[in-house]
This record gives sequence, structure tokens and C-alpha cells, in this order.
Amino acid sequence: MAYKITDKCTTCGKCIDSCPVEAISKGDKKYAIDAEKCVDCGACAGECPSEAIEPG
Repeated sequence: MAYKITDKCTTCGKCIDSCPVEAISKGDKKYAIDAEKCVDCGACAGECPSEAIEPG
């Protein structure tokens, strides 16, 4: 199950640097995780200061 980024995202960019498979990209109002690329490692969730990333 891929992770997802909620509306709490502040677009700080910390999650992008932590993703080992480059599954995160900048969206219109928040970052987005490509479910096809996500390997469910949780690295991004651990780096998010606003706790905007959760299992999805």
C-alpha cells in the first residue's frame, strides 16, 4: 500500500530528498506520491515535519 500526502503538506520538500525511489513530485498545492513507484518504506513519513504523510 503506497503512502499518500494529505492537505497538511506545507511543500517544504523534505520528503523528496528522503524517497529512495523518487516517487514524490511537486503538485499544484502539495506534493504527491506516485503509487506505482512507492515501495511503502515510510522514509518520507519519518521526515515530514507537519505529519502530512500517511499510509494510503
